[in-house]
Amino acid sequence: MLSLLLAVGAGPGCAKWQATRLYQSGTEALEIEQTATAIADLERAAELWPESGEIQNHLGLAYLQAGRRRDARDAFARAVALNCSNPSAQHNLTLLQAELGP
Repeated sequence: MLSLLLAVGAGPGCAKWQATRLYQSGTEALEIEQTATAIADLERAAELWPESGEIQNHLGLAYLQAGRRRDARDAFARAVALNCSNPSAQHNLTLLQAELGP
C-alpha cells in the first residue's frame, strides 16, 4: 500500500498539488506574521510552480514583511510578468518601484 501511495505521489500533478498546499500554509503564516515560515513555504511553492503569479505576489509580500524590499520588488515583477492582469501584484510593484527607484 505504501509503495502505491508513493507512486501516486510522484505523478506530474503532484508538484502543483504540493505548491498549492505550500502556498496556502505560507499565506496563513504571512497573515499571522510568521515571516520565516511564510518565506520558506512560499519559496518552495514558487520552485514547484514557477509559472504561478499569485505565489510570486505572496512571496513578495512575505519578503516585504521581512524587510527584504529588493527581493519583494523582484517577486512582484515576476508576478506581473506571469500575469499582467493581477492588480494586486501591479500595485505592489508600483509602490516598491517608487520607493526604491531604478
